[in-house]
Amino acid sequence: MTAIGETADLAEISLRELHTTLHALPRDTNRTAWHITNPRGRHSVAVGLDAPLSVVVEGHVGYYAGGMNSQAKITINGNAGPGVAENMMSGEVRVRGNASMAAGATAHGGLLVIEGNAGARCGISMKGVDIVVRGSVGHMSAFMAQEGNLVVCGDAGDALGDSLYEARLFVRGEVKSLGSDCEEKDMGEAERAILAGVLARAGITDLNLADFRLFGSARRLYHFHVDNANAY
Repeated sequence: MTAIGETADLAEISLRELHTTLHALPRDTNRTAWHITNPRGRHSVAVGLDAPLSVVVEGHVGYYAGGMNSQAKITINGNAGPGVAENMMSGEVRVRGNASMAAGATAHGGLLVIEGNAGARCGISMKGVDIVVRGSVGHMSAFMAQEGNLVVCGDAGDALGDSLYEARLFVRGEVKSLGSDCEEKDMGEAERAILAGVLARAGITDLNLADFRLFGSARRLYHFHVDNANAY
């Protein structure tokens, strides 16, 4: 169980004051546990953190919560607006509720877990992050996704993986339609091991790996032919 540690009440201090304090913490700080109360849908809560902090946000947040995160483990006990964990570099962002559109957009690393559903364009242009959605995702999820893993335990909306590069998309439920250059792939032992690892990190152990299907790039939209990659 995570210790509550220090409490920051956004009904009493401004978001700027909170971020000034958190951003000033050195990477070897021992003030690692933070409890943020009364977010009341504010935008940009707990953004730009760059230390191994444990941050629990009690309530709903607006746009871009947990954005640009490095190292910190951020738990949102509520719903998140657009762009949660956008451009995350490392660490973990967990949303106990639902997330709006563009969750995990452009994120380079770390783990984003959404325990509810995610809206449109989940994982748009993801560049190495692992995203796990316990529920379903909206249309055009993983649009132009370049690297990393998107695991959807529910259904996927229209145009999944449109203009996809090399990210892996694991979907357990129905896929309404595939986007341009996205196709279903055979799932071998290597891909099953990746899926099992990502689910384990997300704390999901009650699902059968055999129920998931794998989707990836057909590589027809590349500007070069991948078989000749070594010649470039």
